[in-house]
This record gives sequence, C-alpha cells and structure tokens, in this order.
Amino acid sequence: MNLTSIIIVKDEEKSIGRCIKSQLDCVDEIIVLIDDRTRDSTIEIVKSFPTVIFEVIKWQGFSATKKYAITLSSNDWILWIDSDEVLTKELAGELIDFKKSEPEFDSYSFPRKANFLGRWILYSGWYPGRVTRLFNKNKINFSDNYVHEHLIVTGEIGRFQNDIKHYTDPDIKYYFEKFNNYTTLAAAEMDKKGKEFKVSDIIIRPIIIFIKMFIIKRGFLDGIQGFILAMFSSAYVFAKYCKLWERKIKSGGNYGT
Repeated sequence: MNLTSIIIVKDEEKSIGRCIKSQLDCVDEIIVLIDDRTRDSTIEIVKSFPTVIFEVIKWQGFSATKKYAITLSSNDWILWIDSDEVLTKELAGELIDFKKSEPEFDSYSFPRKANFLGRWILYSGWYPGRVTRLFNKNKINFSDNYVHEHLIVTGEIGRFQNDIKHYTDPDIKYYFEKFNNYTTLAAAEMDKKGKEFKVSDIIIRPIIIFIKMFIIKRGFLDGIQGFILAMFSSAYVFAKYCKLWERKIKSGGNYGT
C-alpha cells in the first residue's frame, strides 16, 4: 500500500521544511498546495524537495482546497497534515508498518501534542487531543465547514499510538494573526447554520471555557502558558460570538441595539 500526504500552506517558511522532512521516510507522495497570496520563501523551500508535488493556487477555503488536493493524489490512502505539524520518528515507523498491513478501518486517528508559546501542553484539555488524519479517500471526505473542517466518518476509527507534534503558536503575535481570521470564519459558520445570538453567549460561554480548561482540565499544571491559553481561548469564544452578533445586526436583526 502507498500513502499520499496533503498539505496546504500560506506564508509558512518557518515550518514547511520541518513538516516535509518528517514524512520523507514513510510517505510515498507529498502534495503541497500553496496559497497564491504567499509572500515569504515558502515556495522556494518546497521547491528544494525534488520529490514533492506542488501547485500555487487561488485560495478556495480550507475544506475546498483540501478536497482539491485529494483529487491530485495517486493513492487511495491520504495523510492530512498541517504545515506546523511534524511526524515523530515513532509515528513514522508506525506508518511504515501500517503500509505493510491490511487496514481494518477506513480512517485512523493520532494523538497530537501541541507546543504553545514554547511549552508542550500536557493538560488544559489539549493532550492527547486525538485527530483523525489518515483515511481512505474512496470512503471518507472533508466536511464543508468554513473553519475547523474535519473528516466525515460514520464507522469506527482506528487508533495509532504515537504522536503528531503540533507547533501551534510560537509567539503571541502569530496567535492573534490567526485569531482574527478564525473567529470571523467561525461566526460566519454559525450564522450559516442559523445559530441565533444570545447575550449569555458573550457573558457565560467565555467564563465556562476558562474554568473548564484551567481548573477542570488542570491547565494550571501547564504553567503560565496554561493560564494564557485558557485566557486566550476564552477571548476566542467571546470574539466569535461578538462577530456573530455583528453579522446579525448588519443583516437587520435587533439584538440589544
């Protein structure tokens, strides 16, 4: 069995090389789709790997772009990986063994360990943070979500034992560059699904998120990064519901104005 990985990128010169290198020994085909708005050296770095197939494309959104990447693959089995993620050597070895086997399931999940502001987060509800990333393209496909797209799986999901490492937010500037875009997309997704805005969404939900992450999920054991993560996650929820409120107002709703 051969395996294709798909990666979509925009301005990821600091991470894309590390991501590709981690796959070279266990993946047979690597496809990288590069957003044509990229302005850093991402394209040059991808070109430096002669076996990598890449294409510079007009951005179609997270889900549609990944669906397009699947159509370019030569193999049935797809590994979806983000540019800021790395396969550990142990996971690469597990994938090599997997390719020699007869798959029992149509999709498989991996535990994911995230590095936030220089610290591996082991609590806060983030670890092991399983993500379903390996799948048979003839039986599984992506959802149509604007953000946080996922694979639509109906049957049982197999489980790998070794981690994907996720270098999610190297610094606060990077976090908030994503923050604005993702909260806008999340609000649009809620609006699309007919979600109504309630004042409690911006008062109670952020508090619940903080309590859940920092206290119930023991984020305090992740040090100051755990506290910052819980605060930022609360702010994320607050912002996305504020943006939902804004969308409703602009569309003619009366929500406390």
